[in-house]
Amino acid sequence: MMKKTLLYTALILFTTALFSQEFKREKYNFNSDWKLKAGDSKNAESPAFNDNSWENVTLPHAYNQAEAFEKDIEHLTTGIVWYRKKFKLPKGIKNNKVFIEFEGIRQAGFIYVNGQKIGLHENGVMAFGFDISKLLKPYPQENCIALRIDNDWKYKEQATGIPYQWNNINFNANYGGIPKNVFLHITGKLYQTLPLYSNLKTTGVYIYPSQINIESENAVINVESQIKNEFDTPKTATFEVVIEDLEGNQKAVFSGDKTIVQPNETKIVKAHQLVEKLNFWSWGYGYLYNIKTILKIDGKTADEVITRTGFRKTDFKEGQFWLNDRVLQLKGYAQRTSNEWPAIGMSVSAWLSDFSNRMIVEGNGNLVRWMHVTPWKQDIESCDRVGLLQAMPAGDAEKDAQGDIWKQRVNLMRDAIIYNRNNPSIIFYESGNESISEAHMHEMKSLRNTYDPFGGRAIGSREMLDSREAEYGGEMLYINKSAGKPLWATEYSRDEGLRKYWDEFSPPYHKEGDGPLYRGNPAEAYNHNQDRHAIENIVRWYDYYRERPGTGKRVSSGGVNIIFSDSNTHHRGEVNYRTSGEVDAMRIPKDGFWTHQVMWDGWVDIEKHRTHIMGHWNYSDSVTKTIYVVSTASKVELFLNDSSLGFGNRSSEFLFTFENIKWKSGTLKAIGYDENGTILSEDSKSTSGEPYAIKLKLNTNPNGLTADGADTALIDVETVDKEGNRCPISNNMISFTLEGPAEWLGGIALGPKNYILSKKIPVENGINRVMIQSMIQSGKIKIKAVSEGLQPAELVFESKPIEISNGLSKQLPGTGLPSYLERGPTPKTSSYTIKRKNVEILNAVSPSNNNDTYKSYDDNELTEWRNDGNINTGTITYTLAKPSIVNEIVVKLTGWRSKIYPIRILADGQEVFKGNTTQSLGYITIPLKPVLAEKITIELIGINTEKDNFSKITEVDPTKELDLFKDKTSVDASGQLRIVEIEFYEKID
Repeated sequence: MMKKTLLYTALILFTTALFSQEFKREKYNFNSDWKLKAGDSKNAESPAFNDNSWENVTLPHAYNQAEAFEKDIEHLTTGIVWYRKKFKLPKGIKNNKVFIEFEGIRQAGFIYVNGQKIGLHENGVMAFGFDISKLLKPYPQENCIALRIDNDWKYKEQATGIPYQWNNINFNANYGGIPKNVFLHITGKLYQTLPLYSNLKTTGVYIYPSQINIESENAVINVESQIKNEFDTPKTATFEVVIEDLEGNQKAVFSGDKTIVQPNETKIVKAHQLVEKLNFWSWGYGYLYNIKTILKIDGKTADEVITRTGFRKTDFKEGQFWLNDRVLQLKGYAQRTSNEWPAIGMSVSAWLSDFSNRMIVEGNGNLVRWMHVTPWKQDIESCDRVGLLQAMPAGDAEKDAQGDIWKQRVNLMRDAIIYNRNNPSIIFYESGNESISEAHMHEMKSLRNTYDPFGGRAIGSREMLDSREAEYGGEMLYINKSAGKPLWATEYSRDEGLRKYWDEFSPPYHKEGDGPLYRGNPAEAYNHNQDRHAIENIVRWYDYYRERPGTGKRVSSGGVNIIFSDSNTHHRGEVNYRTSGEVDAMRIPKDGFWTHQVMWDGWVDIEKHRTHIMGHWNYSDSVTKTIYVVSTASKVELFLNDSSLGFGNRSSEFLFTFENIKWKSGTLKAIGYDENGTILSEDSKSTSGEPYAIKLKLNTNPNGLTADGADTALIDVETVDKEGNRCPISNNMISFTLEGPAEWLGGIALGPKNYILSKKIPVENGINRVMIQSMIQSGKIKIKAVSEGLQPAELVFESKPIEISNGLSKQLPGTGLPSYLERGPTPKTSSYTIKRKNVEILNAVSPSNNNDTYKSYDDNELTEWRNDGNINTGTITYTLAKPSIVNEIVVKLTGWRSKIYPIRILADGQEVFKGNTTQSLGYITIPLKPVLAEKITIELIGINTEKDNFSKITEVDPTKELDLFKDKTSVDASGQLRIVEIEFYEKID
């Protein structure tokens, strides 16, 4: 009897312990053990379907990704593809909730679980999910998931019969299938929802700071979570928040009120607390916290979600963008959202996303504007880690939309905001790649206000210069200024050039601009050599730098250069992909990368001085050439073997030109000085010897190469001389052999099919880079590189095993990747000094169109004052708020790109300037003879002349952009004075 009693007691205790255990919510990596087959397959949704002959893949994996950069964007394979996977749930999972999350498919697909259709996803961009709890079989039974995906360029939404505006053959490279990650979530029946609005209609966790005090390093951290009760009875839950810092230390613990949740009820629970000694996320300082949101019932954890986020303060005012109470002029890149690599497309490892995005920060860029469609979560989280600000679009083409097409855009923006609102690097929501109507902008703004009202993000669109709804704007190419909302250029400097072409004196001796025509027109700007491409970058950036914060009341908030890396999208040069990048497709820098690194090293003003000599110093005795140096110094002196060659001619602030430099073996050095002769920075290039050997360098995830079938490693290959110096004009052909559990992806170079997937590839300018991909078996990998006449090289390393059980893994993509903190926290000092003082205008009068004179100084670049076309009425007089010595006039004249206005400027009747205005991409600065005056008069003194000074920039329609009101007759008007905006400045004593 005693034994029975003890056994019964033990059973009760065991059962009680079993059912009182806290359920641990799990998120599984669902990327392994997939099979795919291109083409349609009848009954492939059935669990009994025989897929033994199908290809085995690990996601992310686009079925046509091997074509990246080998084929033109227009010829990427499209059509039907099937993906299938068999898996088992973990033991003990019977009455739990199970959700599947796809970060995205391209373009549209039906999803089946155990043969039953569970839904359709069509937008080709955004993450989506399904509740598959009731369709799954418990362990040890097997489950089957299948997707039939169609990536046709002309795919039409089934409900409406209309295509998606952003499924566009020019800019949205079509990597079809499942090119992003997939996850499985297992929760209890009282749970926090996922931020997947489509299908699930849920919004998940929302975290934001308020009452931010940068100086005191504190803020109120607000946490909201949408919860749902799927028990049959009401539940009383406590909401608890735990904040952990980057080192895993507990920073704060706080709770909200107890909440009663009725069966099948969904509601929001909240908690907040002031948290001290915060590290604020910043540019180049990707400081992140883990926020644990916990639901407890009777003191026991029922659900826990970990959200990785950061805290920062933003403001958008006075024509400037403020980050953590410091003005930041925006500088960076308009990057194709596909962000692809050769032979693998967009489906790269998370560490490789960091590798690419961190390079932008290391090159002193602070903003990436993803183009046309929302980036995938991996890139967004990568930008969080590396401290790179983002502008996030939803989906669009090159114009506004109406009807169902507009509804598609609204729905996609809604889903994107909900999914990404906890990522601190997202600063701007972009509602259109071109202006949209005020009603549509209001609708987009309402979405932001509904789903992310406290995230500190501005919503706007390209252009939208005078919009009352948009909170930022900026044209594609031109220079905009504002005293109100920030205006920044959304894609400037559109030239192209291959990395292979140094200059005309280096192999393969490509003549600057030489190449095929573009659509029958000259294409010089799309076939640059590296030096000319870099010079264009200098000239174009100076337009924005010259009008930076500190230069007046109306300023430019910066701009982003198109693009960062060469892209498998719309192209105009001699190859079948776009070469506008400042790095090539394998992220090897061109001179433009170093040029930007020099010019951009500061929040606004230059904070760290740099100098860079363009090109190399390996020529022949017969070469005499121009040397170009980019520097932040006031003057630059060039030395050859320690002998001075004099000072360079300075232009566009940063460019120093040294003409007729005769080559001689040795060391070329450039030293930059301030105005007092103090050395600020220097750079040197030395002559290397003949190519002697191959050098290999391995780049992997900081934790090593993972044997999951998807991870990648990069191998740099260089030709070096006997001293180990790179040979900068070497183009040797390198042959590779690969042994071990890895697949060859290769690199890219100018040649047949761009050498995609080839194991024979040349270095270009002494360097190239290749890629391999792991298999699902771990082990030793050996790579050997040989070339005729060179010493060979070899790399030996191992891939590491990963634990996968029944198709599930707890090792999530990106786990353990470090944050980039090199720039440090936001400095507490001002980011600029005041350069000049704005002189206010009281009023203006003119004998022609006098009622419109205010439009020439109304801080609105879509209005103008103009006379009636008669030279005699081409005069306007401004009365200043007080008598002032005006030293400079900054003016934007209609037709700024093409028109030349002969003008005279008078200060209280005294001539202070006489001459022709110059063409520009926006504003020009006219220096005046300093005279104390109260009235400034601008007079037209001759006939206008018309010549497009930027004719090689072919992507902007002059009749649309240059004359504002599409007044084509104004091109022939010779007696017009037309002023968009004018500003007066005096020097600071």
